Amino acid sequence: MRERTAAASGGLVAYKRRTRTSGLWKSIWSMKALYIMMLPGLAFYAVYKYYPMYGILIAFKDYNFGAGLLGSSWADPWYKYFQQFVESPYFTQLMSNTFVISLYKIVFGTIPPIVMALLLYECRFKRFKSFIQTLSYMPHFLSWVIIYGIALAFFSESSGVVNKWIKEAGMNSIPFLTSTEWFRAVLIGSDIWKDIGWGAIIYLAAMSSIDASLFEAAKVDGAGRFRVIWHITLPGIRSVIILLLILKLGHILDAGFEQIYIMYSVKVYPVADIIDTWVFRTGLEQMNFSLAAAVGLFKSLIGLVLVIGSNQLAKKWGENIW
Repeated sequence: MRERTAAASGGLVAYKRRTRTSGLWKSIWSMKALYIMMLPGLAFYAVYKYYPMYGILIAFKDYNFGAGLLGSSWADPWYKYFQQFVESPYFTQLMSNTFVISLYKIVFGTIPPIVMALLLYECRFKRFKSFIQTLSYMPHFLSWVIIYGIALAFFSESSGVVNKWIKEAGMNSIPFLTSTEWFRAVLIGSDIWKDIGWGAIIYLAAMSSIDASLFEAAKVDGAGRFRVIWHITLPGIRSVIILLLILKLGHILDAGFEQIYIMYSVKVYPVADIIDTWVFRTGLEQMNFSLAAAVGLFKSLIGLVLVIGSNQLAKKWGENIW
């Protein structure tokens, strides 16, 4: 009797599994068009994001370009290049510069796009709004080479427009681009100017999704514009603000390699030399690929920890990002 009961229950379980599998395939087949549309995106990530992760092995090998990845011998000890980076005399300076510049960009680069978006959202003149919006996001599409040329025209010590005004006022010119006191300000300012319009577009899109009935109810209750902004608009885009902050925290060790590499010089190394620029000089220019891969993996792991930690913090604030 027990054997029959066990056999019956086993058959029932197998039947449920077959039914569940059949239902799953029917569900997939019914939405086959959507899955086909997903294939190019999945192929992109598989080829350009996941397949190159095989190269992480370089960080644990004495990589020889001629021998290739598999033919190169393993590093002894396995953490050799991580240790080389940590024990570098420039490690403390590189880490502090990277964190400070990134935090400056996050702190001073978050508020301006929100303010710009609020001003554009509250603007009632559509043509003026469109003109300012177009004018503000155009710098986002300029390369840092062009932006450095613009910065040079304004802040050059010998021929910059700003220094000409300073000289005409009877004061000495200021070496904005070669001074350790001013260079970070130029970096942060140019980064804000470049991306303020682009960030404003993201926040404007979030504002447009806020329920219009909330604004109407606020007007009926006699709330002014500042009250509406504080109690409806800003809470309505809070999740977007937190999401963008989390994404920025994930790239906190990047600090903007392209911008800094183009704009910095030997004179400002003490305040501008970051992890990526040091790796480029000592790792790639000297063909020390193992060191470059080790530092890249080191950065990725820290970024992963920061993203997960910031997401957990966002959940405590009541914002479930993922």
